[in-house]
Amino acid sequence: MCEKHRTTPVVEVPCAADGTGQSRPCRPADARRAVERAIDACCRARHTPCDAHAVSDARLVASELTANAILHGGGVTGFHVDLVGRGVRVCVSDRSDRLPEVRPPVDREGRRRTGGWGWPIVCRLAREVQVCDLPSGGKCVSAVVPLP
Repeated sequence: MCEKHRTTPVVEVPCAADGTGQSRPCRPADARRAVERAIDACCRARHTPCDAHAVSDARLVASELTANAILHGGGVTGFHVDLVGRGVRVCVSDRSDRLPEVRPPVDREGRRRTGGWGWPIVCRLAREVQVCDLPSGGKCVSAVVPLP
């Protein structure tokens, strides 16, 4: 879904990475911890060990989506993590209507750019990526990372 974007309206979720329901700014570290807690709770409920690679992938996707919202989307306006089937879904909302894009590794003058790896990482690790318009403006990017 990363080469083509689908847009549909969704309901906004206030930013609350710690699960308390209190709105506050989300940071990549908050997103990583929220994903880790959600996966850990699922594994305990199933009485199965968590796959370390899957947890690492999900934490990285959450971190990249949150960092991208901060750097390119005008800040995080919502964050949500939940388990869907055999995966973990991470949703991050921001203020921008601009779709994520892959930037070339070099600029027009041939100089190497720093950064620019976040979106390709999300697209590589997630099995489903969706970008949705929000009713009040901005967008929500959701990604489902498989859990074995």
